[in-house]
Amino acid sequence: MTILTSPSQEILLLEPVFHQKIWGGRTMAHTFGYDLPQGKIGECWAIAGHEHGTSVVRSGAYKGRTVRELWNNERELFGFLPGDTFPLLVKILDARDDLSVQVHPDDAYARLHENGSLGKRECWYVLDADPGTKITVGQKAKSASEFRERVERGEWDELLGQVDIHPGDFFAIEPGCVHAIQGGTLVLETQQSSDVTYRVYDYDRTDDEGNTRELHLEQALDVIDYKMEAPTSGEITAPEVDGITKLMSCPNFDVIRVRSTGDKSVTLDQDHPFVCCSVISGAGQVTTDFETAAVTAGDHLLVSAQANKVTFGGDMELICSWPPRA
Repeated sequence: MTILTSPSQEILLLEPVFHQKIWGGRTMAHTFGYDLPQGKIGECWAIAGHEHGTSVVRSGAYKGRTVRELWNNERELFGFLPGDTFPLLVKILDARDDLSVQVHPDDAYARLHENGSLGKRECWYVLDADPGTKITVGQKAKSASEFRERVERGEWDELLGQVDIHPGDFFAIEPGCVHAIQGGTLVLETQQSSDVTYRVYDYDRTDDEGNTRELHLEQALDVIDYKMEAPTSGEITAPEVDGITKLMSCPNFDVIRVRSTGDKSVTLDQDHPFVCCSVISGAGQVTTDFETAAVTAGDHLLVSAQANKVTFGGDMELICSWPPRA
């Protein structure tokens, strides 16, 4: 339930969009109580304004309007941030099977080769992982020709890096980094608002009609960063200060973890174009200058530029992110 005491709408609670994936499952139904559509649901686009999926405001003055529509027509909510596209995309990924081995382009490559799209820098906060689960991250070839030769010989085990993962781990996945989430993993992903993925390997899987998914080896060879040092651990080493842990700061977004308790709330100055907030455990309240929203695990919201500060109360944990100012 949301209590609105001002028409300014500083808090936009959102309804997510769900996407079927060959590797997906049904975990989000019992973890977060989502009313999932039928099938293997791999992705929850929780905070999205992309042409392939956009969240819908579920209450208040903007009820029923999409983030994409608000970005195009109510830019004051986003601090008049310039750009043709709402810049961030927050997802939950339910990997019941392995995702394809893939790589993403940077802005320059995507702009040139993908009809002006943004590139795809992303990061993962691991919500849950089966014991012994790993992720694929990084590769060992020193050049495009070596990578191609190893692919043609099927040397996947020798070519790809593997890292153990655990609940609470965090991984920054830069453009050019070869990666794949493996089965048995639930991840909250913060990324640029891009749907560009170059698949390198998909385990020769077929869909219900017996078709294999398209691969993009030539594009992948172009964008892989052959000098990149891949992460070797997802352990968070940054300190928690007043309930806030800074997870990542990059040219496209900042990401923090917020932990509030019944005894101690957490206040964040809202000096950003907007703030994306995803409640990943517990329940509590989100309060701005004129509004309070009761939230629970699985809720997602935007705090608009109209707020001066945002306070998180109750026993809960959130992942929050925002883009830089222009």
